[in-house]
Amino acid sequence: MSQGQWYPPEWPDRIRALAAGELTAVTPRRAATVMLLRDPGGPEAGGPVVHMLRRRTSMAFAGGAYAYPGGGVDPRDDDRLIGWAGPPLEHWAARLGVATVTEAQAVVCAAVREMFEEAGVLLAGPTARAVVGDTTGDDWEADREALVARELSFAEFLDRRGLVLRSDLLGAWARWITPEFEPRRYDTWFFVAALPEGQRTRDVSTEADRTVWIAPADAARRYDRGELLMMPPTVTTLRALAPYRTAAEALGAADGQDMTPVLAQARLEGGELVLSWPGHDEFTKHVPAAGAGGGAA
Repeated sequence: MSQGQWYPPEWPDRIRALAAGELTAVTPRRAATVMLLRDPGGPEAGGPVVHMLRRRTSMAFAGGAYAYPGGGVDPRDDDRLIGWAGPPLEHWAARLGVATVTEAQAVVCAAVREMFEEAGVLLAGPTARAVVGDTTGDDWEADREALVARELSFAEFLDRRGLVLRSDLLGAWARWITPEFEPRRYDTWFFVAALPEGQRTRDVSTEADRTVWIAPADAARRYDRGELLMMPPTVTTLRALAPYRTAAEALGAADGQDMTPVLAQARLEGGELVLSWPGHDEFTKHVPAAGAGGGAA
């Protein structure tokens, strides 16, 4: 069993409570995260690297775990006044598996906004075929901080700068839903994108204490050795990215990825509770069915 999986000590008790009908599952909050790739170049380059951040250990959810830039949907991301480029919202609604174009816009906006908030990278431009260049000036930073503080909506930000969101620079990759026994639950869409020319990432997230560019296969190997702490969806998407030789190749493969939501299941088998993620056997955990605490096999 891999040694780097984020596994909170309170999970066994919460799983038992859910199985006994003593725990009511909370409704997951919509969220989005972006696997931002770049090609390091040079003859020794073995493929793209991905931008990851390590969540502060003080964070209530997944503290200390490596993840991608991302976060929850801002209700104002539903604003229909937003400038838009790329596939129409009807396409995105079908691809993301949501009921309305408003929901689709909110999820895509959350992905683009959160990447700008947490990494300083913006998938937007003055026209449908252009992307902004350097976003490191004081005026950009003031807007980024205003977005983080929710003093400025993403639609207002784009409108003020005369920008349109470049949804064609994103590819939907996966969808994972936090287990029902977790007190903080997220329905998270994973996207893939390539670092736009002229832009660079910045270590600006208040939720992270470290950022790295790392090859997906290397990150997965370090997880297997117990060196990097991660959640199941992070490990799974890293393994899926590993075969691609360029960022463009990975982005081009996005439309072929299965967007069926992955939701962990907890069931009672004999004398133990079994926690599993359908289709992802490596993350299966066996928890003693009785007693406090409990370990994982």
